[in-house]
Amino acid sequence: MSRFWSQVAKDLTPYVPGEQPKIANLIKLNTNESPYPPSPKAVAAILAELGSDGARLRLYPDPNADLLKQAVARRYGATPDQVFVGNGSDEVLAHAFQALLKHDAPILFPDITYSFYPVYCRLYGVAHETVPLTDDFSINPANYIGRRNGGIIFPNPNAPTGRELALDAIADIARANPDSVVVVDEAYIDFGGNTAIPLTRRFDNVLVVHTLSKSRSLAGLRVGYAIGHPDLIEALERVKNSFNSYPLDRLAIVGAVAAIKDDAYFAECCRKVVATRDTLTANLAALGFDVLPSTANFVFARHPQRDAAELAKALRERSIIVRHFKLPRIDQFLRITVGTDGECQALADALRAILN
Repeated sequence: MSRFWSQVAKDLTPYVPGEQPKIANLIKLNTNESPYPPSPKAVAAILAELGSDGARLRLYPDPNADLLKQAVARRYGATPDQVFVGNGSDEVLAHAFQALLKHDAPILFPDITYSFYPVYCRLYGVAHETVPLTDDFSINPANYIGRRNGGIIFPNPNAPTGRELALDAIADIARANPDSVVVVDEAYIDFGGNTAIPLTRRFDNVLVVHTLSKSRSLAGLRVGYAIGHPDLIEALERVKNSFNSYPLDRLAIVGAVAAIKDDAYFAECCRKVVATRDTLTANLAALGFDVLPSTANFVFARHPQRDAAELAKALRERSIIVRHFKLPRIDQFLRITVGTDGECQALADALRAILN
C-alpha cells in the first residue's frame, strides 16, 4: 500500500477474474468461455474492417455504435433508443450501478451470485443488502417484495449456481417495486433459458443485460449491451459519456454486428453446448455428484464424500482446471464450464480415476 493511494483504492477488495493459466495441453473449464470459435461471418467482418493495411484503425470508432444498436434492436424487436452498448457486460453493469442503482436505500442481490456486484458497491459507494438463496439455491421472489430498496440486481440464470428464475417471478418483482430498477443480468440465458427482454415492454423499471462473451464466442472482443426503457438507457449514456466516449473499437462493432446477425451459427453452438451439458450432468451424477439444475453453459456440482478443493487440485495436476469458490455455503461445489464433448469426457474420466 502506497502513500499515494486514495482512500478509495485503499478500501477496495478487487474482483478476482477466472484464472487464465499458461499450461500445456490444458483443458480449461473454469471461465465459462465457449468451446467453439465465433461465427465465421464475424471473423470475416473483422478482417474486412481491418483491411490490408489497417488504415481504418487511425480513425476513431462511432462513439454511439449505431450499427450495433440497430442490430441488437432488430434482433429483439426493440428500437435503438432502447439499447445501450459497452465494453463487455461488466462495463454495462458498472454504469448501471452508477446511473440507476445508487440511491439512499440499499440495493438487493442474492447472497450467492456474481461476485462483481459487491465490488461495484464498494467502488461506487452503493449501499447493499444480500438476500439468502433458498436451501436448494434458488431465488425466492417473495424475498424481494415489500422490502425497501434502491434497486435489485441478479443474474438469470444465477451465477455460479446455474438456476433460472421464471419470467412470471421476475414480473412479480418488477411489479412490486415500481420505483426501483430491476436489473436482470442474462450472461447465460441463451443456453436454455427464457429472456426477460419481453418484460422491458411491460415494465419501465426492467433493464436486461447481455454479453457476447458466452453464446456468441466473443469473450476476447469485449462487447455487452442492455435493453430497457429509453429513460434507463439515457441514464447509462450520460454515465458512459462522462467516462469513455469510445468504449467499443471499430473491430468490436463490426464483429459484434455480424455475430448477432448469424442466427444459424449461434443456434447451432448453443444446441451443442446444451447437449454436452446434459451428457456431462449424467456422467457426474453417475460418479455420485449432486448437480444443480442448470440452464447455463456450466454446471455446479458437489460430491458428498470428497472435498471440492482437493478435487480441483487433483484435476489441475491432470491439466484440467475448474472453478472452486472458497465462500460460505458453496465451498464444497465446483463450477464446471461445458466444453467440447471430448473435454467433458476427459473431465469425467479424470474424476473417475481420482475418486477410485
